[in-house]
Amino acid sequence: MPRFEVIRPLRAALSEDKALFDAIKNIFGFYPGNIFLYKLALRHRSVAKELNNGAKVSNERLEYLGDAILSAVVADHLFKTFPLKDEGFLTEMRSRIVSRAQLNNLSQKLGIVNLIQTSPDSNNVYRSIKGDAFEALVGAVYLDQGYEFTRKVLIEKVIRLHFDLEQLENNNTNYKSRLIEWAQREKVSVEFVTLNEVGHGYTKQYVVEVLLDKKASGKGRDYSIKGAEQNAAMKALMQVEEQKTA
Repeated sequence: MPRFEVIRPLRAALSEDKALFDAIKNIFGFYPGNIFLYKLALRHRSVAKELNNGAKVSNERLEYLGDAILSAVVADHLFKTFPLKDEGFLTEMRSRIVSRAQLNNLSQKLGIVNLIQTSPDSNNVYRSIKGDAFEALVGAVYLDQGYEFTRKVLIEKVIRLHFDLEQLENNNTNYKSRLIEWAQREKVSVEFVTLNEVGHGYTKQYVVEVLLDKKASGKGRDYSIKGAEQNAAMKALMQVEEQKTA
């Protein structure tokens, strides 16, 4: 047995961060090497630590890195899993796996949400806090263990255990794409218009309306323009279905 495989469990057992060592082991199947990276990955911007030079330290940089690593691993896995599917299918499947809703739910299932350091009211303000923490942890694993190790962990401990690719393939929740496909078949023009921005900073939401043949057919609101467009498209599709059955 390699020396580090003996030392890490002992260090974890004796560390003041034993609970975090054990949590990472339970989630990803290994004991961390540099526990500081994982502590930083769980520090939300709302409780960012200010350094002597005025810089604020939170998990945002690790989130940025983890987002890129996760996207690359998922893209590679899908490319090998579906050798006959085209680029459009692979892109759509990747989007479904790494969507903010999926990552928020994944963070909840893995228990990551219980480890996040955050201000009391953050969950009401920062809607992506759970998924962001998961991505930051991916970034921490990458810096601590390297890309190949991270790839194996994500595939074995996350994708294969928590994502049903067949179900994802058959569950088309991309309402905007579905609406555009319907409109092309029916020769109906589609336009998404951003009507308004509500709130400021991290609480800002966008209001988007979808026009079918220049007629208002659905309005959506979300913390991102893409999300607002999806919500508007969903309502427009519901209206289309209602008209079919009327």
